[in-house]
Amino acid sequence: MKIGLLECDHVREELLHIAGDYRQMFPALFAPIAPHWKFEFFDVCNNHFPESADACDVYLCTGSKFSVYDDEAWITRLKTFIQDLHKTGKTFVGVCFGHQMLGEALGGKVQKSEVGWCVGVHPFETLVQASWMRPAMASFNLLMMCQDQVLTLPAESTLLAQTPDCPHAMFQIGKNMLGIQAHPEFPKSYDKALMELRVDRIGERKVEMGIMSLELPTAEKAVAQWIVNFAEANK
Repeated sequence: MKIGLLECDHVREELLHIAGDYRQMFPALFAPIAPHWKFEFFDVCNNHFPESADACDVYLCTGSKFSVYDDEAWITRLKTFIQDLHKTGKTFVGVCFGHQMLGEALGGKVQKSEVGWCVGVHPFETLVQASWMRPAMASFNLLMMCQDQVLTLPAESTLLAQTPDCPHAMFQIGKNMLGIQAHPEFPKSYDKALMELRVDRIGERKVEMGIMSLELPTAEKAVAQWIVNFAEANK
């Protein structure tokens, strides 16, 4: 399967030594369970887009320092592209910014959350156990790094999971569109480095708690399997 990675940002140069850029992190996450996945990279934040929705079988959309409501030409173009994917039935999976972009593009509302930043490890509660969510997990932990959230879901969404600080943490639209407000692709060392760089923005106490939470186990491998199952079910 050809997987198109829609790159909405890039790792800061001083942090590249930890796990590379997004085009290294995502293939590393999926390689052990989907070695047949072949990635193609689209630097959409620098206006490099697929020629059409048919360029790839599946699209993954990364996180970003931008907000989906920012007045940027590439963000407007990405919204249109996601709407095209929805219409044509192509599989799309968005993480963090990609999750928010899915919500915004299909009629939801994204804003900064009243709870502020969500950083470190957060507990997710499964609300709906879809058939592709195997292995089944009633709850699971994932890394988060966000201030914006999808506050209003698009019409016809199915809410799959929530966290105490993020009510719309994972949702599905139809059979082919999935959003996850988390970072399964992040190593904990990278999440820690980001928190340390953003203390002035996040706040000292929240960063301290976020770094302490990194001692908790996380389920990125199981969630990666969910994403593979979701994509394979739609091929």
